[in-house]
Amino acid sequence: MKSFTQHKGIVAPMDRANVDTDMIIPKNFLKSIKRTGFGKNLFDELRYLDEGQPDQDCSQRPLNMDFPLNFPRYSGASVLLARENFGCGSSREHAPWALDDYGFRAIIAPSYADIFFNNSFKNGLLPIILSAEIVDQLFSEMYASEGYELTIDLAAQVVTTPAGESFSFEVDEFRKHCLLNGLDDIGLTLQEADSIREYEERRKQQAPWLFGAIVAG
Repeated sequence: MKSFTQHKGIVAPMDRANVDTDMIIPKNFLKSIKRTGFGKNLFDELRYLDEGQPDQDCSQRPLNMDFPLNFPRYSGASVLLARENFGCGSSREHAPWALDDYGFRAIIAPSYADIFFNNSFKNGLLPIILSAEIVDQLFSEMYASEGYELTIDLAAQVVTTPAGESFSFEVDEFRKHCLLNGLDDIGLTLQEADSIREYEERRKQQAPWLFGAIVAG
């Protein structure tokens, strides 16, 4: 998993409440569990004018030019600004996979669905909670300034605007540690690899039949 320490990136809007996981990545793209390749289908039903299919080449599909991610001004955006209850609906982990694969490193919203919130951290995506009033301010500033960028410092737990105004955010210490060090569940387990190997060797001696060995009588 990619670590997250500091990040500065262009902000793109998802200016609607209750964006569910089926809107983030529609159900017909959930057949793969490879974690990659979903970025082209992020917000598929909003980005394109036709119906997308898994493994389809999206380069020739007709774009919905009213959707912000298709605006040139948001090209290369890596911070998504959203409204309340982002990521509601089903618990598919493909939603943070798609956001990450597209290039987003962080989301800022007043609130999130719990499962999406937890899944984001596990996949290297930082979901930041700021008040609705602050989010309103950020939307206004973003719309008024093309190329609007925010700087996010996870260690300091601060979001900073181009004007130098800073907003602090809360984050669980364990989740913060994992993101700062790029540790997903597998990475956390592998930190104890030596202890795991020592335990396995000890168990082989104590109970060899569990490992397919035949004990001489």
